[in-house]
Amino acid sequence: MDAFVVMPNHVHGIVVIVGAGLKPAPTTTRHGLPEIVRQFKTFSARRINEMRGTPGVSVWQRNDDEHIIRNEESLNCIREYIANNPLKWQLERENLGIAGGGF
Repeated sequence: MDAFVVMPNHVHGIVVIVGAGLKPAPTTTRHGLPEIVRQFKTFSARRINEMRGTPGVSVWQRNDDEHIIRNEESLNCIREYIANNPLKWQLERENLGIAGGGF
């Protein structure tokens, strides 16, 4: 992970995939971003539900918003967005008057 933040109902993060590019990484096992995200959601939901005592309850939304960061400028903008997201959440909660924030 390059940068990440855990929000009350979602996570933002930059995943660095070593060897990513036009050719496959020189490893015996390759996992693309969709598989990495799927595994993260599966294992974290299982652990969250164990802690809550709510086995099988859905934790994460079904879709993801992902894209490839292609340059330093974009990387820096996304890092800034991630760093500032908790403040935006708090402001949104206060402005909307909704417990847990708006969707």
